[in-house]
Order: sequence, then C-alpha cells, then structure tokens
Amino acid sequence: MENIAVKKTDGICLITINRPNVLNALNTSTLLELQLAVRDAADDKQVRVLIITGAGEKSFVAGADIFQMSQLSSLEGRKMTMIGQHVFDLIETLEKPVIAAINGYALGGGCELAMACDIRVASENAKFGQPEVNLGIIPGFAGTQRLSRLIGRGKAKYYIFTTDMIMADEALSLGLVEKVVPFDKLMITCRNIAKKIMDKGPIAIQMAKKAINTGLDIDMRSGMAYEAEAYTTCFATHDRIEGMTAFLEKRKAKFEGK
Repeated sequence: MENIAVKKTDGICLITINRPNVLNALNTSTLLELQLAVRDAADDKQVRVLIITGAGEKSFVAGADIFQMSQLSSLEGRKMTMIGQHVFDLIETLEKPVIAAINGYALGGGCELAMACDIRVASENAKFGQPEVNLGIIPGFAGTQRLSRLIGRGKAKYYIFTTDMIMADEALSLGLVEKVVPFDKLMITCRNIAKKIMDKGPIAIQMAKKAINTGLDIDMRSGMAYEAEAYTTCFATHDRIEGMTAFLEKRKAKFEGK
C-alpha cells in the first residue's frame, strides 16, 4: 500500500497513516487502504489489538485532503463521505479493540478517525478540532454524531460552530481522550495498554465492546437485555471456565478465545 504502513508484532497490529508530506491527510485512496488494513487485521487470528497512528512528529491526521475535495462534484463529495463513514464504522464495530495513538494534529477527519477508535491516547502536543465550517461544509465522517456522544451536545456544537482548537489537556478534561502522555512515551503507553487488554479473555473483551456500543444507541432497558445476552454468551465459553478456575487456583488464566 502507498499511504498506509502496517506492522504486526506480538499480537498487536500497528497501522500508520503514512503521508507525512501532507500531515497524513485522508484522500479516498488512503481511506480505502485503511479499510483493507483493518479488514486484514480483523481476519488475522494472531492479531488481538490494533493501534492506529500517523507518521512523523507533527500530525496524527490533519483532516481530509482538501486539494482532492476541492475538485469533487456534490455526488463525488457524497461518495467520499460515505466511504469515510463506512471505514470509520468498520473500526468502531470491529470485534477487536482499537487504540488511537494521537501524535499531533487530529483535525477534521483525523479527529473523526480518533473518535471511531475505542481508546484514545494523546501526546502532549496533540491538538483536536472540527474546522469544516471554515470551508463551507460540515464534518462528514460522522463527526457531528460521535463528538456529541463523547463530550455532549452543547460542547460539540460549540467546537463545531466556532472551530476552536482543543489542546490535549482540554481534550482529557472533556473526555475526548483517555490519557495524555509525553510524545516520547506515546507508543510505549499504547503498547502497554494493548498488552494489558491481551491478558484478558478475548471473547469477553469482544462482548463488552459490543454491549457498550449497542447500549449507546438504545434505551437503558434494551441495553440491559443486550448485556444479559452478551453475558450469557461469555458464560458458555471455555474462557469463562478457565478464568474462574484460574482465579480460584490463584494462578494466571490462559485464555484461548473459545
């Protein structure tokens, strides 16, 4: 692939948006390559956790590629936004956890990509924003939907309407990211989180992710019903037996994902 770099080690798939000359801006071909990389990781039984980051020290993803966008017709623009929404939905609904390692600018499509991930870790130099109205458009890769769910309706409107930049420490206080660390500690922090997750029951992690995501879009009672079914699924697994047996025997569980 020309715009995406993929490295798999020790159960972790590191996907890097690799267009540093344009601050890793997302054009259509990059989105499609990202889709291929995520699907490949989904199908790879050796991969337990994904980490998505950007190349270089300045930018995670500085947004969608404005040069490409400026040349699109309305129908072509719609096709691009549908591709972006589809790829980011694939990330959000993936059965495996996805960590965003945000190493700089996460603007527009970059902020939307980060929000599609399960856990967001930002370096101290990270900056977030949805500046699309400056261009006469709105966030098109589900930014209007995910930002409001993460930080609340009023704050989402404020940042989308004003296009104010969100610094890393403010992103932490808003709940837009889960951790802020020094730049040189970003990847090791993300890998440590991934390793901690990989020590747990993989089916349980999968069911927990599904229950959380599903519950956000339905009423409380329906969410509780879904949780009960997900819980029952876990209870029927070998991993559940191994986990409880290991706890009682005071040893580390050896989960097999079955």
